[in-house]
Amino acid sequence: AITEIGGFCSWRNFMNFKFNTEYNLTALTAMAKTLRKTVRKRKNTASRIFGCVVIVLALILIIPFGDERFVLNFNRIITLAAAIVILAVLLFEDKINAYFAKKRMIKGTDTAESIFEENEFISETELATSRWQYESIKIIAETNNYFVFVFDMNHAQVYDKKCLSEEKTNEFREFISEKTGLKILEIK
Repeated sequence: AITEIGGFCSWRNFMNFKFNTEYNLTALTAMAKTLRKTVRKRKNTASRIFGCVVIVLALILIIPFGDERFVLNFNRIITLAAAIVILAVLLFEDKINAYFAKKRMIKGTDTAESIFEENEFISETELATSRWQYESIKIIAETNNYFVFVFDMNHAQVYDKKCLSEEKTNEFREFISEKTGLKILEIK
């Protein structure tokens, strides 16, 4: 049975599922957020603590002490600007990572059609077709709009959930959990 949902087709036949995913900034942001909250969690926590310490130190440096009057000089402007930049990076880290990931993408890999079969899943772009074993997936996560497969610290794939109805989404959750032996992590 083939169902068309919003221009994307999905079907389940003998445990087959099909996703058409556009690797746009939204998808790449979901992927970056998942990597940050899973395999990069320890490193990211250390970076965030360091960033917050630097922001606090910068704010302390611009505050006048004792009888000193507050004068907005070059050093204070640079210190405040550095604190603002660090804060912006901390707040928008996933979007910034997505932006640079999009810039590094090879032309022809911005859309992928993926089919999940009984023993493997196949991902096809304009440039190549890749076959993957379910054992290669280290972490499965789910955001509001995507399933995200994490392979290692720097490699992940996203699958657009709008390709599936709610019923098919539930079936896919069961299918992928069974095939990988992994629980699906919910990423907020």
